[in-house]
Amino acid sequence: MPGTRTSRTAVEIASQPECWRRAARLLPSRAAALPRRGERVAVVGCGTSWFVAQAYAALRESGGHGETDAFAASEFPAGRTYDRVVAVTRSGTTTEVLDLLGRLRGTVPTGAITADPGTPVAGAADDVAVLDFADEESVVQTRFATTVLALLRAHLEAEGALPPGVRPLAAAVRDADSAVASPLPAAVRTAEQFTFLGAGWCHGLALEAALKMREAAGAWTEAYPAMEYRHGPVSVTGPGRVVWILGTPPPGLVDEAARAGGTVVADSRAGEGGIDPLADLVRAQRLAVAVAEARGCDPDRPAHLTRSVVLDGPRA
Repeated sequence: MPGTRTSRTAVEIASQPECWRRAARLLPSRAAALPRRGERVAVVGCGTSWFVAQAYAALRESGGHGETDAFAASEFPAGRTYDRVVAVTRSGTTTEVLDLLGRLRGTVPTGAITADPGTPVAGAADDVAVLDFADEESVVQTRFATTVLALLRAHLEAEGALPPGVRPLAAAVRDADSAVASPLPAAVRTAEQFTFLGAGWCHGLALEAALKMREAAGAWTEAYPAMEYRHGPVSVTGPGRVVWILGTPPPGLVDEAARAGGTVVADSRAGEGGIDPLADLVRAQRLAVAVAEARGCDPDRPAHLTRSVVLDGPRA
């Protein structure tokens, strides 16, 4: 029965700090697949990988490394010019990613970040960064996605500039060591609804946190840019519902969510000595597992999901 054992997903979540450390050590041998400073870059993926792409795009551009866009692989704009396209795909078999790389072959340099080098993406991209040590047995992605961000963040740091307020990766790793073990508040574990918010690169993290809750627990979960909370989402806030803000909250937002009756999870010191947003995502992943188990769900076997989406037949 769910809850009588430690799920594989929980084990993989707990391994993230060491995965991030290893990604940073391996950066020199993985850099060929990554963007060069000054390039105009598009980063693509599907599902979790798309949210990773969004977080990285915001980090890279705000750090002054070059214009960076993020797209779902199926929505890549035909005819738009880039210096490099980077695909994120844990399985290396996702249909939309492989289709796009095939269409781009010979027209623009391409890179891919994957967990499995023995899959079609290895032949579809010009360069491949393999993070096989962060691969997962679980359907629900946790450590691979965050390890990709750790690698990309370390690369930005190595190229000489992180965005204002973003600390070195080593600080995120230290925070993650605590995040995998610190208790989750009871009011959060028993809530009926969850809204995740984030500004800048943290919006991608908020989208990913919400996806974990939906995938693992089938929970009613939403995610928005932090400043958009007042433009409608505040209406669902109330007792028994959570507003979780990743990164530094905009002024007044914590008080507004509290006045609406919600349980607020926020660190006003984020980016200035508080919990690193990437480590805070680890806490949200743990929450997804806890809620799943409390509801009698098995986080290792989420409904209607597979590790990779491989489509048959012609596609538009």
